[in-house]
Amino acid sequence: MGVVRKIRRIGEISISAIEDQWQRDAAASAIAAMRGVIQMDGPIPPGTPVGRLSDAELGWMFSASLFAWIRVRSEQAISEQLDTEQTIRLTALDPQPWDAGCIAAILPDLVDACPDIDWAQPLATWPRETMVEFLLKAMPLIRKAMIARDLSDKGVTRKSSAAEIARQANAAAGGPLMTSDEFNDEIGI
Repeated sequence: MGVVRKIRRIGEISISAIEDQWQRDAAASAIAAMRGVIQMDGPIPPGTPVGRLSDAELGWMFSASLFAWIRVRSEQAISEQLDTEQTIRLTALDPQPWDAGCIAAILPDLVDACPDIDWAQPLATWPRETMVEFLLKAMPLIRKAMIARDLSDKGVTRKSSAAEIARQANAAAGGPLMTSDEFNDEIGI
């Protein structure tokens, strides 16, 4: 028995190669956007040392980079008929930034959930039982934060819920301040 390999047809492209290209395009767009902020007629002149940039100037560079990256990921979602929110969230990083955010959000609750732990003690000196207790308390808090994040109807690309956006679009078009699912509500007679 030898090693079984999948034979690829000439010209066949793997899904991971396509995803890698989208990631490279998003990174290139982010870098180009930061370079666009650094121009003779732009907000930051070329040759400005990084250490001398103000918080506002660093914010301009970061915002330009982030918005360009999101734009390319949104373009990917549309061209591949994927969910925009999920496509933006999938970064190919491990751990995912979304997960790190959930864990950071539960830290105050985790301290409260583990009142018997001596937080001044280094982690490496904790007894095994303390580590087990800590992880057992952390897991449900993390799970709860991730569920809340994933079930939120607000996403990265919008500050309003889908229902609020629908109401605003209806009102702008001269329609009622109702969503399409509210049109089917039964009328009590």
